[in-house]
Amino acid sequence: MPECNYDAASLPDLLPLYYRRLFPFAQYYRWLNYGGVTKNYFQNREFSFTLKDDIYVRYQSFSNQSELEKEMQKMNPYKIDIGAVYSHRPNQHNTVKSGTFQALEKELVFDIDMTDYDDVRSCCSSADICSKCWTLMTIAIRILDRALREDFGFRHCLWVYSGRRGVHCWVCDDSARKLSVAARSAICEYLSLVKGGEETLKKVQLSDPIHPFVKESLAVVEHYFSQYALVGQDILGSKESADKILALVPDEVRKDLAAFFQTERSPTKRWDRLQSLVQKRSSKKAAHAEKEIMLQYCYPRLDVNVSKGVNHLLKSPFSVHPKTGRISVPIDLRDVDKFNPFDVPTISLISEELNQPRTGEEREEGKDGEKEVGEKRKIRDYKRTSLAKYIKVFDNFLDGMERSRKGELLRKSDLQKDL
Repeated sequence: MPECNYDAASLPDLLPLYYRRLFPFAQYYRWLNYGGVTKNYFQNREFSFTLKDDIYVRYQSFSNQSELEKEMQKMNPYKIDIGAVYSHRPNQHNTVKSGTFQALEKELVFDIDMTDYDDVRSCCSSADICSKCWTLMTIAIRILDRALREDFGFRHCLWVYSGRRGVHCWVCDDSARKLSVAARSAICEYLSLVKGGEETLKKVQLSDPIHPFVKESLAVVEHYFSQYALVGQDILGSKESADKILALVPDEVRKDLAAFFQTERSPTKRWDRLQSLVQKRSSKKAAHAEKEIMLQYCYPRLDVNVSKGVNHLLKSPFSVHPKTGRISVPIDLRDVDKFNPFDVPTISLISEELNQPRTGEEREEGKDGEKEVGEKRKIRDYKRTSLAKYIKVFDNFLDGMERSRKGELLRKSDLQKDL
């Protein structure tokens, strides 16, 4: 793989090549068209583009894949956002009678951003991330994906790396896309455990009996906690970080624990002692203190405003992040522990890979299909780059949705026969 450092100044030169030869338009249209589920479903979808110099263009909509492709190749957006499916074509919203232009449907979406964990991570802050704190995103994906599938019965959850410091989830089931604002808010409330702003010291409060969802989430956190929090973040290492933990333990154990910390330096032994004291001495009200600390430091932090609104826009998969140059790629849930954001290709890298001399096999393919243009050529192009494996993940996701659609049609057909 050629080494290729990204320079933001090169983005205007690289985007035309990306949209002309590498962006997976066929899969993208296949996704958002949902098998032509209802008339005008794709046509009434809002797209927004951020252009050079932060020019923001909302209410873009397209009749078909070809129209979308031509417009994106003409405008070469720095960023693509996807919005709701509306009652009318978004690009004609100004011609519609006031009050009738309504957002009807959209995927249930979640946005998890590493900056929301700044009070509990010591390795990085703000937009910076590293392999240590990325574990928080792995935990978030594992907890939320399980809950969405097992607790709510959703089947088609597309997890996507944002390109910089977080992850997005698109829940694409028919039932998810039709959810009201109230239903989306209720799901967010169910999934939210960390509550309160900067001024709130104790952000997680558990009560008896512990809800099965919280138990399942704790099982995930416990799997990662020792290596991530005690070793990686060293949350009981320095006096400053240990004092933050002491402030969260019950009054009846704080004094003894502080005394133990004076003589014991091992973070693991400190944590074992904390657990032991809490379990032995805490009142019923404070019996879950160690669990609350684990959740406060590791549980996913949701931007609920993104999830609640049907008309809220979210960055599109396969958009390029202008600051890092990395592509916003789907994450393979089978290998979520191995996903490394620093391995995600930049637009510079895949452009460079496209310019590499072809292998003998690729040259032969080229001879056979010299007259091929358009989609087949594009497939051949992206398969020569590091983007190929991520498009394969997207293909597999789309195949799963299509199988479900066909299964549902067969089920309805069988019901009709029985009537």
